[in-house]
Amino acid sequence: MVFKKSLHLLLFVLIFDLVNAQDQTSLLKGKIKNDGTDEFMSSVHVLNLNSVEGVISDSNGNFEIAVRAKDTLYFSYLGFKPLKVPVSNDMIKLGIPIFRLTQLSFALEEVIVKPYSLTGYLDIDVKKVPLNPAGRFTIPGLPQSGYEAGNRNKSSISKAIGSLFNPADFLYNLFGKNPKQMRKLKKMREDDEIKNLLATKFDREVLVQLLGVNRVNLEEILRNCNYSNAFIKEANDLQILEAISGCYEEYKILQL
Repeated sequence: MVFKKSLHLLLFVLIFDLVNAQDQTSLLKGKIKNDGTDEFMSSVHVLNLNSVEGVISDSNGNFEIAVRAKDTLYFSYLGFKPLKVPVSNDMIKLGIPIFRLTQLSFALEEVIVKPYSLTGYLDIDVKKVPLNPAGRFTIPGLPQSGYEAGNRNKSSISKAIGSLFNPADFLYNLFGKNPKQMRKLKKMREDDEIKNLLATKFDREVLVQLLGVNRVNLEEILRNCNYSNAFIKEANDLQILEAISGCYEEYKILQL
């Protein structure tokens, strides 16, 4: 009987230590190399997708980031394939792991430039410049400067307003049921390294990884927030982040 009690106590202690070790935050030190040249890489963005924190590697490829076991690290550098790595206890204990990034190969397509035939007369030439067809309007009491209705038709504006005040619309399904993603949005906006990275990217890959949604979902969110197709296609990732965050803030106001 005493032996069984001792065994149970030992198992309890081991399980407690294991759970505690997984919840403990540690500082992971690592290095990043170019897999093709074996050279250390500087200015690589390293993101912890769980804690929503980011750092960049120094001139010798070194970086330090706070992690817990089972967190996921995401490495991003222009022209290289993104790398996503789960954090293990062994990785933390052994110290200074080396992560290797693989350079992407791009097949360049032929680009045909069609310059405008300018006459030199402003009144004539200005009519040849393509315009963004997205109309914008404002709603008194809401903090944003305006909404994009998608086009200049009156029906598009009434449709956008109706979407805002429909309690069963897409915004409710998104923001009401995914508070964790919305907390991530707030943390992303507070991290300078993540913001600097997003300001240089247009592929939505980092947003997809951080928010846990696919690109189609991101575009659907923006359309339901009444942003035009032109904005969705041309905005950088930081502008997309701010657009979604602003839409969420307006949603919260409408729920008061």
